[in-house]
Amino acid sequence: MLAMEPAPARNFLVGLPQLLPEPPKAILVVSAHWERLRPAVNAPAHNETIHDFGGFPEALFDLQYPAPPAQALASRVAELLTGGGLPTEIDTRRGLDHGAWVPLLVAWPDADVPVLQLSVQTRLGPQHHCQLGQLLAPLRDEGVLIFGSGSFTHDLASFRVSGGLIDAPEQDWVRRFADWMALALLEGRLDDLLNYRTRAPEAAHNHPTEEHLLPLYVALGAGAGRISHLHKSTTYGILRMDAFAFG
Repeated sequence: MLAMEPAPARNFLVGLPQLLPEPPKAILVVSAHWERLRPAVNAPAHNETIHDFGGFPEALFDLQYPAPPAQALASRVAELLTGGGLPTEIDTRRGLDHGAWVPLLVAWPDADVPVLQLSVQTRLGPQHHCQLGQLLAPLRDEGVLIFGSGSFTHDLASFRVSGGLIDAPEQDWVRRFADWMALALLEGRLDDLLNYRTRAPEAAHNHPTEEHLLPLYVALGAGAGRISHLHKSTTYGILRMDAFAFG
């Protein structure tokens, strides 16, 4: 619903392009909603808008995001990852899931920047995804924005505590986890971040499964230099919508 509902995180995304030093030539989205056993990038002839959800207003299903595909960049991504020991498939059929098109629709509504996606391998954890990012780092100097799309906390089973209110009070167990993670990022405590599952408070509560946190590690691995905490807000009392810039 971020594509339609007013929220601080939506306001942040509207202004995101103005925070970049220059417009991206292309955007590589690492989305929590594309899980594969091995890395894969998409390179279709046309980017289909995938409505991979149910039970939402019909108007959400009417939204389309026809961003140009980035087939040459998909080959470049596959080359970088495969050359680094992570064989990567190019999927010529898959379009953009809502982990990609929802934030991009808000930030780049004209859909005029080429977009492709990279899958996550949930069972392989943070270290693997940091390695993915490290191998992709050369793209930063080629005008590509590496965009990790997930959620800083993501226990949807606790959604009932919000009473359906987008501005419901933040739960204490959400705050303690998110604040620990944010401080670890800002202090560069890589070992703690890679082992957050056993060191961060309420880690398993906030992430019963890891796919929504793993895109962060790809961005972390691809980054260099200072980490900036660009945005902090909570929706429905349980979903922290923080954003970070790496380098």
